[in-house]
Amino acid sequence: MLIQLILIVATIGVFLLLLRGRANVRVRAWKRLLLLGLVLVAVATILRPESATAVANAVGVGRGTDLLVYLFIAVFLYVVAGVYLKFRDMEAKVTAMARRLAIDEALREGPLWPDADDRTAAPPGR
Repeated sequence: MLIQLILIVATIGVFLLLLRGRANVRVRAWKRLLLLGLVLVAVATILRPESATAVANAVGVGRGTDLLVYLFIAVFLYVVAGVYLKFRDMEAKVTAMARRLAIDEALREGPLWPDADDRTAAPPGR
């Protein structure tokens, strides 16, 4: 069938695109193997849709389509949680860098008061 060919080509295309991405060096081997396994399962499911129903029945789900929807929801939640945690870590790093930069610039400009011991005097030029 034509749709099967289109889906298989699209699946393999996305796989190759993900492998050739900019972060290719940082992608660990186990992630590549997991991605390859998912592609193989996707191709097998495209070629034999009844296999998804058989697996779904084995785990207690009525249809293969329902099983795929449940799996996509689980993967989506995993990805959202991972992106949230990474964003939170990056936000903390940017905050720490901004604080460090502010301290460094303040130290470079020197003290605000001419005599550090005399804090009752007004700052110069203010």
